[in-house]
Amino acid sequence: MRKLALCILAISSLTPLSVAQNSNPAMSGMNMPVLNMAGAGGGAMNMDETSNMPSPHASSGTGWQPASVPAHDWMISRGGWDLMAHGQIFVTYNQQGGPRGEGKAESTNYFMFMQQHKLWKGTILFREMSSAESLTSPHPGFPELFQTGETYHGQPLVDHQHPHNVFAELALFYTVPINKRVSWIFYGGPSAEPALGPVTYIHRESASENPEAPLGHHLQDSTHTSFGVATTGVVIDRFKIEGSAFNGHEPNEERWSIQLAPLDSWSVRASVAPTRNWTAQYSYGDLLHPEAADPEDERRQSASVEYNRPLSGGKLGEGNWATSVIWGRKHKEAADTNQNSYLMESTLNFWQRNYAYTRLELVDKDELFPGLLPAPSFRIGAYTFGGVRDLLQNHRWQLGLGADVTVYSKPAVLNPIYGDNPVSFHVFLRVRPGLVKHGH
Repeated sequence: MRKLALCILAISSLTPLSVAQNSNPAMSGMNMPVLNMAGAGGGAMNMDETSNMPSPHASSGTGWQPASVPAHDWMISRGGWDLMAHGQIFVTYNQQGGPRGEGKAESTNYFMFMQQHKLWKGTILFREMSSAESLTSPHPGFPELFQTGETYHGQPLVDHQHPHNVFAELALFYTVPINKRVSWIFYGGPSAEPALGPVTYIHRESASENPEAPLGHHLQDSTHTSFGVATTGVVIDRFKIEGSAFNGHEPNEERWSIQLAPLDSWSVRASVAPTRNWTAQYSYGDLLHPEAADPEDERRQSASVEYNRPLSGGKLGEGNWATSVIWGRKHKEAADTNQNSYLMESTLNFWQRNYAYTRLELVDKDELFPGLLPAPSFRIGAYTFGGVRDLLQNHRWQLGLGADVTVYSKPAVLNPIYGDNPVSFHVFLRVRPGLVKHGH
């Protein structure tokens, strides 16, 4: 933790530069916003608002968020390299309600670094993401009612969210324009994200103020850390088609290691960015027994729509509104069963310093009682409402104080185990880089 703190302090000394449209011909086919090389002298720069295409800097893997999402990061250009760092830390008291709930102090967090440079006719972007959650999560993980997925001491995790890996991403992203309308992309690495599902909740703007993982995480975007990924595809105007070969096994309990294995799974994804405020995707994946505690192969499907709208003036003042709607399905081949998840989440930033957010979920869960065969499935609802107020807000840092509450719906047969009406809540501090503002 001391090394991480020193790293954050070193990064904060970087001069914050804005993302701007570059004349770099390697990116012209996609009109992607990149760091302006003219800023090598360290002066502040204007945010370009003309690009309608999503940026690889504001997403996960090769997923697309709307081009208008706000940027919270530190940037600088040196020696022909564009450098960026960002991340987020939640320091939380987490109280889960009912007989199976518990209260614990914890921290969810991630840190990301990017380096970009021209290479041949294209642009190469290196990305590294790490997390200290293996040190900051209470054993056996973050308490979360009805959450399932992965293991602890060889047993399936239930009512807990697993910590993320120290090496959550070690990957490169290479883009080459073929002509004005078409670009070829390649992405991959020893720890990377295949073309499957929406932008993971860790990076999704609509989830940016919520310290908790969705209950549908393992049906929607759990492959965001896969140890071995190779993705290729093409972008044609505002459409993208891509496919991945990857290691479909979930990370094991050694959160500090890279667990390479054959690329035994595959996925395909089609995405569209009709305007700078909208993106949508559909994806399909075939995974070879991804869960360590379950030998079954899985087929996964996902569809999502993301909307983002910057706010300037009016009754809500300066701010931003981000909303996502996501569907994810997991089909277990041997059992021939389907589990579905439905999510709607939204975050409204208003009057600059204030945030209101919600997450509404319906999720099918068949892993709540691992010892029962055949495994019973239950439709669980989780409804979260919360808010954050920035106590500190400048071009380097944002420090916010927040809280939320979650209520649930569930079959009555679960009442003796979970209680009739369990209620959970979080109280937290959130720390992240300052906002890179338009027009400053």
